[in-house]
Amino acid sequence: QYNLLPTLTVAQNTVLPLKLAGRRIDKTRAKEILTQVGLGDRLGHRPDQLSGGQQQRVAIARALVTEPSVVFADEPTGALDIRSARDVLSLLQETVRVHGRTVVMVTHDPVAASYADSVVFLADGRLAGQLDRPTVDAVAERLAHLGDTVGHDTTAGV
Repeated sequence: QYNLLPTLTVAQNTVLPLKLAGRRIDKTRAKEILTQVGLGDRLGHRPDQLSGGQQQRVAIARALVTEPSVVFADEPTGALDIRSARDVLSLLQETVRVHGRTVVMVTHDPVAASYADSVVFLADGRLAGQLDRPTVDAVAERLAHLGDTVGHDTTAGV
């Protein structure tokens, strides 16, 4: 569930938090973010006219348009194809590098984790290691060994 209102368009759903908070709505910024997540041509569409991955990208754009200090992302690329996932991860990375925000991402995907500056591994709810400047192979290797030594539930928190 992405908590999109079915009667609102993509653009309206994206700026809704700003409207509810009584904040100024920068339609240009909203369109820019929606374009970055691949939805610049879907601004007038309603959620039922979008795929699940597109709805997920609207939810991500809605979170980023408020320019929060910290973004919490739980499996932000889970329902996305490879290209869309890469676009979303690049946007989250830009949120950190260009806009000075912090992104805390939970993922089981070594590719997604490789976009982070630092990866913290959790196993059965406990800290089980850390990698700075992770690569896909290093994250995958660490996850594989966590599964061998700890048991069943491994999660990479980024």
